[in-house]
Amino acid sequence: MATTLQPATEREIKQLVNYRVDGGVAIIEMNDPPANTYTYEMNRQLDEAILKARMENDVYVLLLTGAGDKFFSAGANIKMLASVDPTFKYYFCLHANEMLLRLEHTPKLVIAALNGHTVGGGLEIAMAADIRIARKDAGKIGLPEVNLGVLPGTGGTQRLSRLVGKSKAIELMVTGNTFSFEEALELGIINDIYEREGFMDNVVEYARQFCPPNKAAKAVGRIKRAVQTGWEIPMESGRVRGEASSGV
Repeated sequence: MATTLQPATEREIKQLVNYRVDGGVAIIEMNDPPANTYTYEMNRQLDEAILKARMENDVYVLLLTGAGDKFFSAGANIKMLASVDPTFKYYFCLHANEMLLRLEHTPKLVIAALNGHTVGGGLEIAMAADIRIARKDAGKIGLPEVNLGVLPGTGGTQRLSRLVGKSKAIELMVTGNTFSFEEALELGIINDIYEREGFMDNVVEYARQFCPPNKAAKAVGRIKRAVQTGWEIPMESGRVRGEASSGV
């Protein structure tokens, strides 16, 4: 007798991304502890959360973080990648890249709260944010993909070089070393380090300064988009294209 497959209910779908709005800040939490490694399913939910935050009029800042206190994210789920065919891997990576570009294209400020180790694809997610704040002594940061015989495939080669310069970025990626948040601060990869106690509350408070009535949130978003649009083209073209794309 044939069996008809029933669609999965919401209860059957694992919640891999938590979403809530707190005072104009959309808090988007990768939720697969301890390492918060991402699968295609998590990326779908993360992408949906980004779009939700983009479209909601009462959201002015997006705040990305990881569940637990050990990892922001350790990147792509290696077990999942080992179990799929090359075609799936290709489209998985394509979607991941599209998702991170969506963060950069969203005319709202994006902050990454690095609550723990931020390595591999986890750092690639963080680098797609506009501002990165780390929790003191919470872990290591870096792009160690070379140790697995692969390269950072979700924009890491491009975003890291734009943060630290070409030569230093190559050195960091070919050695595959991970390093402390303090070293990352000196290199310009992260913007600040907050104390462990009350970390998320303090990051949310920081994010709220970019929400009304503290700031003109549309101006904040348009500044972000102008910089993103004009970053890699000549200054005069960047000024015209960046400011025009931002509605100035």
